[in-house]
Amino acid sequence: MIRLVLAGLWVCILTAGTSYAVAYWKEKGSLLPAKDEYLEGLQYHKTRALSVPMVENGNVQGYIVARFVYTMEARTMHQLNVPPEPFVVDEAFRRIYADDRLDFRKLARYDLAILTTAIKQRVNERMQGDIVQDVLVEDFNYVSKEEFQQKP
Repeated sequence: MIRLVLAGLWVCILTAGTSYAVAYWKEKGSLLPAKDEYLEGLQYHKTRALSVPMVENGNVQGYIVARFVYTMEARTMHQLNVPPEPFVVDEAFRRIYADDRLDFRKLARYDLAILTTAIKQRVNERMQGDIVQDVLVEDFNYVSKEEFQQKP
């Protein structure tokens, strides 16, 4: 009789332990300690294309169509609660729209290094840290109002 009680107790302990192990594994994904799941080094992220209206004499003359690429550490990216892309797009729009030195008819003479440095610095200030490592220009073109309204 004692052997039967001990065998039943052993089965109960074994079942409870197995249930706990399965629940823990399902919650954490593994019984082993989790490794850091990120890539080392820089990650490149593209912004969406943004179109900034160019206003002259109170009328929209056309649009600057731009797309940027920003780089940041992979470790930092996974630790952020808020992605930096909205800040990069916002700063780029503000800088392009408000820049009096930008002659949209002669974009070849516009200094993009000043623009990208200003975007990087301002985004890092707004995010309160050295988040964005570099801002690169992928596309930067002027499209007249007539060309913009034409459907392909």
